[in-house]
Amino acid sequence: MPPRRQRPRENPALIAFGRQMRRLRDAKGVKQEVISQITNVSGPQVSKIETGKKRATRSFVEIVDDHLDGGGSLISLWEDLNKDGHPVPIWFDWPQVEADAAVLVCWEHSLVPGLAQTPAYALAILHGIQEAADARLKRQSILTKDDGTAPPMLAILFDEQALYRPVGTAETMKEQLEHLLAMSQLPNVTVQVVLSSGEHDGNTGAFVVATMADRSEIAYVETAIRAITTDDPAELSALGRTLIVLRSRALSEQMSCELIRKVIQEKWT
Repeated sequence: MPPRRQRPRENPALIAFGRQMRRLRDAKGVKQEVISQITNVSGPQVSKIETGKKRATRSFVEIVDDHLDGGGSLISLWEDLNKDGHPVPIWFDWPQVEADAAVLVCWEHSLVPGLAQTPAYALAILHGIQEAADARLKRQSILTKDDGTAPPMLAILFDEQALYRPVGTAETMKEQLEHLLAMSQLPNVTVQVVLSSGEHDGNTGAFVVATMADRSEIAYVETAIRAITTDDPAELSALGRTLIVLRSRALSEQMSCELIRKVIQEKWT
C-alpha cells in the first residue's frame, strides 16, 4: 500500500504574510528578538511566522504593525489572507509557486496565457504599462532556465477564440501565434486549442494548477475582482473536473498547431 500523501506544512498565504512582515521589520532595522519581546511570543515562533510555517494571531499582528509603523498595512493583509478563517493568498505570492512547480497546467478562456505571451501582446493586454509587461515576461524564464534544475512541464490550454480576438495590431497577433508554434517545439511545453462550442465550466474563468515536487497542488484562479491562489482540496477537485472536460474538447497538439498556422495565414497575414 503506497504511503499516505502528506499535505504541505507551509501555506502560500502564510508565506506571503511572513515576507511582508519581514520587509517591514528589515526596513525599520528591528530584530526578531524585539518582536518576540513586545508580543510575548518566543523567538522560534516569530521565525516560523516570518517563514510561513505558523499563522499569526490578530493581536500579534496589531502589536507588530504598530511597532513597525505599518499604518495598518499588516492588519489589512492579515484580514485579506484570513477571510472566513481560511488563508486566501493573493497574486504576489504566485510567482514563487510558479517558479518552484514541477508541472503547470494553464487554462485561458479569452486570451493567450501569460507564460506564452510576446512582449508586444503583453504590453497591449496591460494597457501599455511597461513595468507590468516586463514583470510578466520575466516569469517566462522558468521555462528555459539553465540553473541546473529542471524547468516545469507546461500544458497550455486556451479557447479557440483567442486566435481570432484582436490584441494590438495584426502584426502583434501574427507574431504571437508564431510564438505559440515555437513554444510547442519546446520539450517541456504542450499547446492545445479548445474548440469554442457549447457550455462548460471553463467559461467561468482562467486558472493555472501547479503541481509541486511533493505532488501537492496549488491553483491560481482569476476572478472579476482579483486573482487568488488556493490549496483547498475541494476547490482543486473542482478545477480538476474542469480540466477533464476541457481536455476532452481540445484538439491534439498537432491539430492545434495546424489550426494556428491556418489562422495566421487567413486572418493575420
